[in-house]
Amino acid sequence: MARQRAYKRYNRTVLVLSFAYIVLLFAAEVAIGRGHLTGPLAYVVAVLPALPIIGIFAAIGRYLVEETDEYIRFLTVRQTLIAGGLALSFATAWGFLESFDLAPHFDAYWIAVIWFVGLGVGACINKFLGHRLENEA
Repeated sequence: MARQRAYKRYNRTVLVLSFAYIVLLFAAEVAIGRGHLTGPLAYVVAVLPALPIIGIFAAIGRYLVEETDEYIRFLTVRQTLIAGGLALSFATAWGFLESFDLAPHFDAYWIAVIWFVGLGVGACINKFLGHRLENEA
């Protein structure tokens, strides 16, 4: 029951934060992208869409703390480590390419997108390894 509660709370939090991200990104794009907002307040508004993404990272951390099933926690940790490794590897390699003028500038906020894609890759790896373990047993 606690596992379901932790997972439901995590999903609800991610959905709310994802919606907040969309709203804040749209608002920032309209306010700053169309030139309606400049100066110091533009910096504040430009950072607002990052806050829900940061909140999602925190929600994953909270889920790991609240998850009582050790195997599910292990799978989630492995999934996040795969995502982190993928995103950091890409950022590192691209950073070197960019520093030697061999690649165009890459907006850093895309690293979070790559991290989220990495969560999907991690989930697929967990599924593949789980099926492999079942077949070996």
